[in-house]
Amino acid sequence: KGTGKWTSQSSLDLGEPLSLITESVFARYISSLKDQRVAASKVLSGPQAQPAGDKAEFIEKVRRALYLGKIVSYAQGFSQLRAASDEYNWDLNYGEIAKIFRAGCIIRAQFLQKITDAYAQNAGIANLLLAPYFKQ
Repeated sequence: KGTGKWTSQSSLDLGEPLSLITESVFARYISSLKDQRVAASKVLSGPQAQPAGDKAEFIEKVRRALYLGKIVSYAQGFSQLRAASDEYNWDLNYGEIAKIFRAGCIIRAQFLQKITDAYAQNAGIANLLLAPYFKQ
């Protein structure tokens, strides 16, 4: 519902992959099906949690996976902005958009400075994943 749904619909209209945000919308829908989840938990057995390996190493891997998810989400979002800019002749300034998000949007992450920097280095970069910082 809301902006996630609109963003996902727009990505389909533009033919621009937006898998992470769209899956987040679906996860929200699934989480609202509590009655079904409760009923299923009574008849379906899930996997047993098995601690494996070093706890600190596992936590670090989860932290890195979450950070990668954040990078991919922003990369897909800014790719969608580029596709919309091309489609509608908007001539967007992506570095400035990241600054605006950081200054007055619900998304005020310090991480947005890395996006601003990436576009300052190369305003025409096709995808944030190709920027030096994000390639690491």
